[in-house]
Amino acid sequence: MLAAAIPDNDRERLRTLHGLLVLDTPAEERFDRIVQFAKDEFEVPIALISLVDEKRQWFKARDGLQACETDRDVSFCGHAIHSPKIMMVEDALRDPRFADNPMVTGAPFVRFYAGAPLIMPGGFAVGTFCVIDTRPRRLDSLELAILETLRDLAVLELSGGESA
Repeated sequence: MLAAAIPDNDRERLRTLHGLLVLDTPAEERFDRIVQFAKDEFEVPIALISLVDEKRQWFKARDGLQACETDRDVSFCGHAIHSPKIMMVEDALRDPRFADNPMVTGAPFVRFYAGAPLIMPGGFAVGTFCVIDTRPRRLDSLELAILETLRDLAVLELSGGESA
């Protein structure tokens, strides 16, 4: 397993994340509806709004996953925040970054991951909007556009209506 590198701008990124005042807050219907829609639209068992802090990824909204957080070291989202583009892992068992990841070899048995970075005003990616499957797959261009739109909705909600 290859843990994600810490971004060069992590101090500023974390300042942006903490400034949202959303970490460890209760579930909110406005976020839950977005992930529920994604789970149904993509026909996946898991959809998340994941926020990556110093040591963990914490789920502001989740559908299909019991855990409310995981260690940053095992997170797919920790890798996804390094680029403004969607990170798609078609088959985690065939990807050297994730093949022996405990989230792949054990529950929830992640095989497919697509994460769109949550880029806040100011340009910092504080986490991802992601969909996860237990089988390998690939998103087509329309599905990628839908994932980006759902990510944009999550960013609007997180930022109080201000887009990046």
